[in-house]
Amino acid sequence: MEQQSARLRNTGFLTFFFSGICAISAGVVVSLLQEEHGFAYGMTGTLLSLMSIGNLIAGFLVGVLPSALGMKRSVLLLTIGYAVGYSLMGLTGAVAVLALAFFLVGIAKGSVMNTCTILVSDNSANRTRGMNLMHSCYACGALLCPFLIAAAARVSTALAVFLLAVLGLLLWLVYGFTPLGGGSQKTARTKEVIDWSFLHAPRFWLLTGLLFCQNAAEQSVTGWMVTYFKGSGIIAGSLAAYTVTVMWGATLVARLLIAFVFPFKNPRKAMVGMSVLCTFFYVLLVRADTQGMAIVLLFAFAFSMAGLNPTAVASAGRMTSVTSMGIMLPAASSGAILMPWIIGIVAEKTGLAAGMASNIVPCVGLIIFTLLVARLPEE
Repeated sequence: MEQQSARLRNTGFLTFFFSGICAISAGVVVSLLQEEHGFAYGMTGTLLSLMSIGNLIAGFLVGVLPSALGMKRSVLLLTIGYAVGYSLMGLTGAVAVLALAFFLVGIAKGSVMNTCTILVSDNSANRTRGMNLMHSCYACGALLCPFLIAAAARVSTALAVFLLAVLGLLLWLVYGFTPLGGGSQKTARTKEVIDWSFLHAPRFWLLTGLLFCQNAAEQSVTGWMVTYFKGSGIIAGSLAAYTVTVMWGATLVARLLIAFVFPFKNPRKAMVGMSVLCTFFYVLLVRADTQGMAIVLLFAFAFSMAGLNPTAVASAGRMTSVTSMGIMLPAASSGAILMPWIIGIVAEKTGLAAGMASNIVPCVGLIIFTLLVARLPEE
């Protein structure tokens, strides 16, 4: 039993690593596609939002499909989206096909996130450490993605995108060889009885609001920052793509420190401090006018935000289940749908700087929700 638990937890770590490469690469890929096909800012925001819509829908499907198909079949059906989506991006620049491709990548991203959350949280003795370690694996993948894409893009954009499709296929194969639960009648019967009591808990809705703001702020930065640095001229175009490495390097360091060196004695109060710092650094970031200052502030922003998502999910405590996560994570990911789209609209009307400045709104929302969560009674 202990060996099976370790295998499932390790599957969560490994597949979230692959997902870190595939998911975060979308922000770099959309920048490459914009250059190749001449997209307007509004189109860039729309593609990123479609990915987030797929992410949201996948969360609900992960909570519903296992009762009909079984856990393993459901996960395999949804996570093939990385391989298929990136393959489509490499084949054509047609708007309709790219829209479908980003949507499928979002489906895979949402499926992997929900599946890994359950695998790691259910099989970790220390939930906060386990979730931060899992997200560290994601950060490792995100840290590598610009180097992989840059190396392949020297040959062609298509090669870079097909490389991501291959990594998505590897992720899918890992799930294929892992016993995630089948579609037996016994499994199906146990899925019929679902505990919906979490919907009446203030903790559930406050954590959902917190994660909504976190998704909005983080996805806007990962999706738009490369385009922003290029468009503003603050960082040279060739170097701008590597700002993703700066961001995820900071994220990785912070999550490993939380997991192993400085574990939180009071995670909810720690989230308040993190939200205040990431808002402060984001305000300074959008006001930066030199390359060095922009890189330092991006690092500081990412370092401050790094522990928010895993610590918030770990704070769900007894509410963590396939169903509750299947509602909380997709609902929260709607923030990643709205904010990149809003930035694109604002950027087209009033300029890219104003669009990026609008991302301060979800950062302030983080402060509000973390303060409310900190006031909740202990479980």
